[in-house]
Amino acid sequence: MKLWGGRFETGPSEIFERFSGSLEFDQRLIIADIRGSQAFARALERVGILTAEERGQIVSAFDQIAAATSGPGFFEGAADEDVHTLVIRKLRESAGAVADKIHTGRSRNEQVSLDIRLWLRDECDDLRALLAGVMRRLLDLADKYSGAVIPGYTHMRRAQAVLWPHYLLAYFEMFARDWERFGDARRRTNVMPLGSGALAGSGFPFDRDAIADDLAFDSVTRNSMDVSGDRDFALDFLFACTVTMIHLSRLAEDWILYSSEEFGWLELGDGVTSGSSLMPQKKNPDSLELIRGKCGRVMGCLTSLMVTMKGLPMTYNRDMQEDKVPLFDAGDELAGCLAMMSTVIESTRLNPERPASAAEESWVVATDLAEALARAGTPFHQAHQIVGRFVLESVRSGKKPSDWTAEEMQKFAPEFSADLAALLDPSKGIHSRELPGGTGPTAVAAALANAKHRLGEMIV
Repeated sequence: MKLWGGRFETGPSEIFERFSGSLEFDQRLIIADIRGSQAFARALERVGILTAEERGQIVSAFDQIAAATSGPGFFEGAADEDVHTLVIRKLRESAGAVADKIHTGRSRNEQVSLDIRLWLRDECDDLRALLAGVMRRLLDLADKYSGAVIPGYTHMRRAQAVLWPHYLLAYFEMFARDWERFGDARRRTNVMPLGSGALAGSGFPFDRDAIADDLAFDSVTRNSMDVSGDRDFALDFLFACTVTMIHLSRLAEDWILYSSEEFGWLELGDGVTSGSSLMPQKKNPDSLELIRGKCGRVMGCLTSLMVTMKGLPMTYNRDMQEDKVPLFDAGDELAGCLAMMSTVIESTRLNPERPASAAEESWVVATDLAEALARAGTPFHQAHQIVGRFVLESVRSGKKPSDWTAEEMQKFAPEFSADLAALLDPSKGIHSRELPGGTGPTAVAAALANAKHRLGEMIV
């Protein structure tokens, strides 16, 4: 059956039917479509199109259809144009002729917008829950190795010593922003479009606020033409997915490196790694590599919809049917990656001696020395030069920081007081960085406590 056709002398060609059909992918909107149609039936009763008995008959039939969707073969053999026509066909089979009233004053344009918004609301909630799971495991791993010292990097060169929890909290903050970003996307999605018609508004006096309350929307849309051509809320969702995938990809890249033989910081669990069909010794970080690889796929979903929307004239155009595949694909891939990353984090073990040794044998303490000189009265530019020459001499002579004594340091530069030798231990210099957001032990402990509190509020 079609929701249109009176104006046409013949039906669509077989190739056009195949080319334009969307049931294959939009069928996953069926529960949203049923929920929206039930609310619309109640709205039709309020304006006198349906009697109470008819409304009850339609709502009950929709309940039966919804229950049947989980059964085997529900969609098998369906030749409907899209999920909306399938639902109407099923309604007619169940409720009879009264089903023909359900589309009174409603366009598929607003119906599609409603269905996607209902689906996206739940998807945002589900992804936020998965993000909270990743953040919880990061905090657990931070607690497990709370005193571990590692080198922090800039330009992939050892830069300054930081605490392991401080490093993990950096990713916690990224994912916390992602959690907020999905909240923003949900808020912009949670606006009720029914009553907009095809583009000019409905010709029936629906109480739009009542429909919004019925479907738990925060508000109603303000302009019917905007509704018909709007997919900004879908772009907001895809942008949130993309940024989250970027953060997951960066974490994956770090841990692919840190678990390599060259670093040896991390041991990934057997359950998230794989072997080689040829080389018996291999333990490959496939889970992390797949997360990193899927980032490009999700990014492509955002690009796809942006390019689809960028030149469309006002209002609805059939091009917009292409919104669903990238939405579903991005949501599915991100959900899978978040679940995978939670498992990776849970199974990962830090070998704290390796990063500690990397910090101790490098010159991550150089900034600590220069700042100590500055605190003692040496202008920082001069302090920077002194420490730079000190590092150069060490490199030339093959000395590590621990090879120097206080006397040797003072002989090299009289500005070095005896107490500065303690700063050659990377674990000592971090104590000068106790300002909020810094890597000092007290600051990090406070940041961890704050993160746990915030996470508790997110989960609630």
